[in-house]
Amino acid sequence: MIKVDQNLCIGCGTCVALCPKGFQMNAEGKSDAISQEDLECAKNAAASCPTQAIIVE
Repeated sequence: MIKVDQNLCIGCGTCVALCPKGFQMNAEGKSDAISQEDLECAKNAAASCPTQAIIVE
């Protein structure tokens, strides 16, 4: 499962830049996981997240 902790997300957009098919910015300016398909891409995005808001289980 790929998800974004909205309380930790600061909306920097790194995950969207690294994995545009897996994440998008929502109306609040924070990231949402939009796909559960590419775990490797999501793991790379999670590793690059400055607030560790991305959870990949």
